[in-house]
Amino acid sequence: MARSPRTPMKDQIAVVGIGSTGFARGGDRSTLALALEAATMAIRDAGLTAADIDGVVATSEPRAPSATLMISSLGLTEVSHHSKPSPVAMFSFLDAAQAVFSGAADHVLVVTPVIMAPWNSRRASEDPWRRGTGSLPVSRSVPEDVSNAAAYAAWAGRYLHEYGGTKDPFARVAINSRTNAGSNPLAAISTPLTFDDYYAARMIREPLNMLDMDLPVDGADAFVLTTAERAKALPHRPVLIHAATTGVIGQNTEDQLPSLARHGQHVVVEHLKARSDIWIDEIDIFYPYEGFTIITLGWFESCGYCPPGGAEQFLREHWNDQRQRIEIDGRVRVNTHGGSLSEGATRGTGHLREAVVQLRGDAGDRQVEGAHTALVTPGGFFFNSQGAILRAG
Repeated sequence: MARSPRTPMKDQIAVVGIGSTGFARGGDRSTLALALEAATMAIRDAGLTAADIDGVVATSEPRAPSATLMISSLGLTEVSHHSKPSPVAMFSFLDAAQAVFSGAADHVLVVTPVIMAPWNSRRASEDPWRRGTGSLPVSRSVPEDVSNAAAYAAWAGRYLHEYGGTKDPFARVAINSRTNAGSNPLAAISTPLTFDDYYAARMIREPLNMLDMDLPVDGADAFVLTTAERAKALPHRPVLIHAATTGVIGQNTEDQLPSLARHGQHVVVEHLKARSDIWIDEIDIFYPYEGFTIITLGWFESCGYCPPGGAEQFLREHWNDQRQRIEIDGRVRVNTHGGSLSEGATRGTGHLREAVVQLRGDAGDRQVEGAHTALVTPGGFFFNSQGAILRAG
């Protein structure tokens, strides 16, 4: 049974600073160097100094620096909240927001570096769906295994089995991201992508090919959060966290998920709707996660843009063929930065950062006119579904 919504934090916490190194396919910089660059940019963007930061949230991405290492490396004076939540953006974002709301800290830095580790290579010899070797922590999948990346191939196959149709909606998700990345200077890859390119891409595990999976990159994003009241004295238009949540069901692992009818995305949507005064009719920009294209189809359907199995028809009806991108009702843009498939696999921080940039009105050539609200839904089906509604302050 769903519990009563808890909404005391609604519109009380603001994002006041952002920083990003941009993303590239490989490099020679450490995650610490990347994290420090993004963090310094975010603190300066907020109009603050290191002395103002009294909270640090650092992701537990492999090879990422701890919060305590970030504190000492940045030369912070005193910190009253520090943590290292699981990867995928909203875990860190929510932790920081709750720390500010509770009074544990006044200005909290969130920093999330990623690095293209050897086991994330797209070289055929190190394919992420192949059996791993040695002590590498990822890619242990075998053909009979349903875990890690292979899970999404299995569930994508289940989706096509249950609802029929073609892979065109998968292709539209990938093409939309690539098109939008073309106007994002932070994106790792921005060369145009066509339907022919998509269907010609190397198959990894049926039915997903190379263009259905996110792009391993090096880079970092960072954010500074504080109260909406303090934000009034800072230089940028604040972006308020109107509602935010994570969600799972009891059977939440890849091989134990009962069906596509109910999983973590549904929990997230139910709680966002219950805690918010805004839903999809009032949303100006949508940022569904596309670590795998099947995840994006799930978010369209789970959020109510279309019924279960309806993503193919919905995306076809809301496709701007001239611009090669998704435009819901000709108005709502989707993943304006290029997302995980083309900006890079940031575990959702790119989706959050771009939402903030758009709601500030600072997106330049890719700015969505009149953007005031954004729905951001990082994470997949299993143990990391999450979402937030952000609005301009």
